[in-house]
Amino acid sequence: MALEVTGKLIKILNSQSGTGAKGTWVKQEFVIETADQYPKKICCSVWGDKVESLKNLNIGDQIKVSFNIESREYNERWYTDVRAWKLELAGKGSSSKEKTPDEPPMNFESSPEEDDLPF
Repeated sequence: MALEVTGKLIKILNSQSGTGAKGTWVKQEFVIETADQYPKKICCSVWGDKVESLKNLNIGDQIKVSFNIESREYNERWYTDVRAWKLELAGKGSSSKEKTPDEPPMNFESSPEEDDLPF
């Protein structure tokens, strides 16, 4: 299940590392705040080489986070992890078309002779 959320980066927590059965690992968590009517704070984590992409962002940046949600059970308690797999600035790759200076200006004025509408 892949989901996306856009929000303002408000905090970057310290990285954590350790050694497991598959070798060494590194994890870093960060918090974003959504711009909804009732803003929500979401703590997400990045693992491995994705930690480097977090270093390219600054507090206050509007970012889009692509993530998966995973839950696991340990000693009859459930833990949920919001694991980000892609981070990008929210304005990057925007599909909104901006007018370039070499485009001719649009003329919305028309004279009555050119108007072909019946009313």
